[in-house]
Amino acid sequence: MKATESVLRDVTLRDGLQLTGKVLPVEHKVRIVRKLLALGVPALEIGSMARPDLVPPMANTMDLIAELTPEELRRCWVWVATPRHIEKAAAAGVRNFQYCFSASDSHNRANIGRSTEDSVAAMPDAVRLTQEAGGEIQLCLATSFTCPFEGPVDPERVLAIAADPRTDGAADIVIADTLGQAHPAQVTELISAVATRTPRRRIVFHGHDTWGMGVANTLAALAAGATMVDGSLGGLGGCPFAPGASGNTSTEDILFATRPAWFTPATLAGLVELTEELLGDLGEPNRSRAAQGARSKAEAFEWVAHRASA
Repeated sequence: MKATESVLRDVTLRDGLQLTGKVLPVEHKVRIVRKLLALGVPALEIGSMARPDLVPPMANTMDLIAELTPEELRRCWVWVATPRHIEKAAAAGVRNFQYCFSASDSHNRANIGRSTEDSVAAMPDAVRLTQEAGGEIQLCLATSFTCPFEGPVDPERVLAIAADPRTDGAADIVIADTLGQAHPAQVTELISAVATRTPRRRIVFHGHDTWGMGVANTLAALAAGATMVDGSLGGLGGCPFAPGASGNTSTEDILFATRPAWFTPATLAGLVELTEELLGDLGEPNRSRAAQGARSKAEAFEWVAHRASA
């Protein structure tokens, strides 16, 4: 599969912001959405229906949704964990839902407050509500490789959930390396198994860069059959309910590695500028190696940002 066939989804405004502890103003979030879409980023994850007292940076997700046009929302995804979440988000205009729960019970209870089985049992209602809204739903499996409380997750557990008839209505399946502890061989094995042993769906890979394997794992996932991958500006992010999880794989790094047709030196320069503004406001470090390279003094390299924007 050619890298240009893959779709990059930027998850800065959901998974990226979760650990920051700061509520970004709605107008700032709207500006980020529109800048990313204008730069050509195909898909975005813009927020979560999680309880604001548990994940404060997501408190104004509904306000953000209200500011976006139906055309913009068609390229945006919202994290949900219950049928009720879908009901509320659909009424506000959302049509793309990422129904997420964990492969491991311990993390699901910490993250969502119920067992994995309870989340699976509720999924048919989630699918029905999505279909009634004319939308699409993804089955998102957090802790697909390791759990912060239980350790390694048996791949057969992931495959059993993916093949469960109650999850049939999902057009996509998201395999998430929530802790960033997976290595490329593991990713290849699991993505290949999902592609051959479960219902035919678009496979999405969501990786973290905790152990420095983010880009390598993303490339392994694409080679094994994934066609959508997640990234966050500057590698921002992590899960507040998963001790040991740190930043997402950087959007800039994924794009520099995969080179989709729409990604140019000028696009990278725009992303780097946006990242620096956002991380400066949040007081967060920039973990993107591509962004650092774009600010280098390699005068003869077209991807250096000051050359691309000149």
